[in-house]
Amino acid sequence: MASLLRETSCGSLLQKLQLVWDEVGESEEDRDKVLFQLDQECLDVYKRKVDQATKSRDLLLQALDYSKTELARLASALGEKSIEISPEKTARTIKEQLTAIAPTLEQLGKKKKERIKELANIQSRIEQIRGEIAGTLEMGQQVALPQINEDDLTVQKLREFQLQLQELEKEKSRRLEKVLEHVGTVHDLCNVLGMDFFRTITQVHSSLDDSIVNEHKNISNDTLSKLDRTIATLNEDKRLRLEKLQELATQLYDLWDLMDTPVEERSLFDHVSCNRTATVEEVTAPGALAVDVIDQAQTEVERLDQLKYSKMKEIAFKKQAILEDIYASTHVVLDTAVAHEKIQALIESGNMEPSELIADMDSQILKAKEEALSRKDILDKVERWISSCEEESWLEDYSRDDNRYNSGRGAHLNLKRAEKARILVSKIPALVETLVAKTRAWEENHGLPFMYDGVSLLAMLDEYVILRQEREEEKKRMREQKRQTEQLLNIDREGPFGTRVNPYKVTSAKKVAGTKPNGGASNGTPGRRLSTGNQLNESKSGRSAGKDDKKGASKNTATSLNEAAAEKEAADSSAENFDADPVPGST
Repeated sequence: MASLLRETSCGSLLQKLQLVWDEVGESEEDRDKVLFQLDQECLDVYKRKVDQATKSRDLLLQALDYSKTELARLASALGEKSIEISPEKTARTIKEQLTAIAPTLEQLGKKKKERIKELANIQSRIEQIRGEIAGTLEMGQQVALPQINEDDLTVQKLREFQLQLQELEKEKSRRLEKVLEHVGTVHDLCNVLGMDFFRTITQVHSSLDDSIVNEHKNISNDTLSKLDRTIATLNEDKRLRLEKLQELATQLYDLWDLMDTPVEERSLFDHVSCNRTATVEEVTAPGALAVDVIDQAQTEVERLDQLKYSKMKEIAFKKQAILEDIYASTHVVLDTAVAHEKIQALIESGNMEPSELIADMDSQILKAKEEALSRKDILDKVERWISSCEEESWLEDYSRDDNRYNSGRGAHLNLKRAEKARILVSKIPALVETLVAKTRAWEENHGLPFMYDGVSLLAMLDEYVILRQEREEEKKRMREQKRQTEQLLNIDREGPFGTRVNPYKVTSAKKVAGTKPNGGASNGTPGRRLSTGNQLNESKSGRSAGKDDKKGASKNTATSLNEAAAEKEAADSSAENFDADPVPGST
């Protein structure tokens, strides 16, 4: 090729042209014209080539400037401060500079695309979550690609969007957790109230059903607001239903107590009565406040309410019997016939509600129990007094028994009993004194006389004290009479020839020392001898015989105690005579 080029160079061609011209015989002028034309054509070719080269250079410079500008813009947009933007410091030609810039430019271009894609994904996610929170987008619905600002693709901007996305994801997670919590609350409330959970929750939003995965549940402000309102409504329904159920349960208890309903029948409504004192938060059993449960309780209350009128008489008289038993145990006399007539009249007239009547009787029973409690201490001492009087009466009979010291069966037991009886009898005055003091204190406290089986206890005690004093005086008189009798006997024994005895006076003395057949003393003491034991038996038999005879029994009790005191006087005088020395018979 080189030899061919050499052969076809401009000089060789010009020589050939000269030879041709010589052969042709061209003039110098024509030759100059042709040469001038050739020079012009060569200049034109060179000029075109120069122009092309210049244009090519200008394009390369333009490309270099663009590359530098793009490199600077990308570096600025991406925040890349460490990239060399002026490679001409190391490269001489334009192409070398372009070659030096190209890899960096390509690298930044790829990085820009990746950054734009990353920012687009983050911003799309941000817009989607914002739409879900605002309620403009459903869960899982895709949003349009956002417009990315390509002038700011820095890592700092990316981190800002990432932080914003993290906060929104936290908010979404918090809202989803709140939604699920509210859904659970609605489920529990519907369970307690016996309501259709699916229907209730789907009325708030269709995505809240259990069949929808959590990621697709609606978390908008509107949904949360509706859930709050639904829960508030259900809680209010729960409160109202619980109040109604507790009211019905209270009525059931009152009616059960009123009619003494057996435990087996009450147990059928344990699911109602178990919530009688429960708070709203404590009621969690499924169906505990369902409408059918409340209707069932309402029906039972209405049934028992109708039934109570037919059983009212039986219940009222049963309460009256309890009241009478309380008063009978405390020795308080009631006019039972009048009380029964009053109850009968109230029930038949219908002027008083059965519940009010029973409540009034319960109040009377409570008052009677309080009164019985206040009388207990005094009544215990009265029982001790009566028991001591019984032992005193037994001791009198025992003292009159001439065979009491015989070594028969049970004699040693009687001796022990007699010893204990003497101790009890010796304590009677102090016991009576204590009883009087306590009875007076009780009467001052209550402003009422203390009645014992219809008789004033103070009157009984005063009469007993008076009779005891009379007995002491009678004992003194008997001792004086005995002393005078003994003096007369001693005078009769003495004579001119020694001591002698007048059989008639001995007989007279024996008559003085003895007792009359009617139980009275020979000195004329009133013969009202009834043992205290008989008095207690009469009191008990009076209570067991019927509450209508309480007044009679009360009077018998008082009379018996008084008679026991009189008998004691006669017994003491007899005991003194038994202790006297035997009088020998006259010859």
